[in-house]
Amino acid sequence: MNTITEHDRKLAETLKSLSLEPSRRTFQSPKKSARRRVFFVSLLALVAASCLPAVCWPEAVVRFKTALLGRTGTAAGSTVSGSEIVDPREQGKSRDGAISAVPGAPLAIAREVTGSGYVVAPRATTVFSRYEGRITDIAVEVGDHVAAGQVLVALDDANARYALEQAKAAKISADLALVAKDIALAQTRASLDRVESLAARDAASRQRLDEARTAWESARNNVAQAQQDILRAELAIRIAEEAVDELTVRAPFAGTITRLNAHFGDTVLARADSVRENQSLLTITDAGSMVIDADVAETSVAALRPGLRGEAVLDGFPDRPFGIVLMRLAPVVSAEKGTIALRLSLINPPEGIRPNMAARIRINVIDTDSQTGERQNDR
Repeated sequence: MNTITEHDRKLAETLKSLSLEPSRRTFQSPKKSARRRVFFVSLLALVAASCLPAVCWPEAVVRFKTALLGRTGTAAGSTVSGSEIVDPREQGKSRDGAISAVPGAPLAIAREVTGSGYVVAPRATTVFSRYEGRITDIAVEVGDHVAAGQVLVALDDANARYALEQAKAAKISADLALVAKDIALAQTRASLDRVESLAARDAASRQRLDEARTAWESARNNVAQAQQDILRAELAIRIAEEAVDELTVRAPFAGTITRLNAHFGDTVLARADSVRENQSLLTITDAGSMVIDADVAETSVAALRPGLRGEAVLDGFPDRPFGIVLMRLAPVVSAEKGTIALRLSLINPPEGIRPNMAARIRINVIDTDSQTGERQNDR
């Protein structure tokens, strides 16, 4: 029978405690435990410090978030809406406190439309001679500025001068004929008065009275006919004078001589024949009303409208840009080039600008595609 007394048990425990065998229990180092406590305390302090600005200064948190999101969106190439980066209390206000766009409205994206074209003078005309004649004088040269009505070219036509002299002679003849018929009318009137006086006293027959009255009426008709001959002679004079006057070619409006085909001594044809043969005298251009006709891609037509402003640069004046205003768009698109033509007015163009100069244009437009799409979705 195995019996262990209390004294034996205590002795065994004492010997066991004095044994060199390592203990199975592990104890943590006091230094390591202290480090962990310091770490957890520091973490709690950091969390509290980060929450303190959100409670005391919410505006600072919003600004920090805006800056963070803005940088992230820029780096990633994404778009951030206004509702994500704007403090609700600051919606509808700009940085200086002024009221800006309506909250929640899409932001318009500014962009440009570019193209190329040429300087054009809409008010330009090719001058022809109305009647045939020989050039006797050329009063202008290429580049001269002329006023409206100024003499450009003088011609001579003997037939036109002879026709005018003949018309004037016919007028003189008509005047003389009228004078003679007026005298005849006066004589027949006097004769009729005498016959009527005699007939009243039964001293003249009824037949003689009728003959006198008929002669007077015939003379009166001859006077009326002579007056019509005078009117025809005056009309013939005006026609002949117009033909002679048209031999002096004058400027239809103020402008600059841009082309001169006339040569002294040449015989030019009448206008109808000159147009058919393309034999003009000169070309006059109003340099004060020049515009730019340019082509841009048809994909930009939705963003263009009259009144938009931009800038143009001429190849001849590369360092002197000037303003332009979109006047109108062409009603059709070029199927061959895939472009649409624009006409642009000029604002303070450089001096020395000339027609047919090459130009490059840039128009500032507002992209309203996103706005239009959202409006349609709202509907």
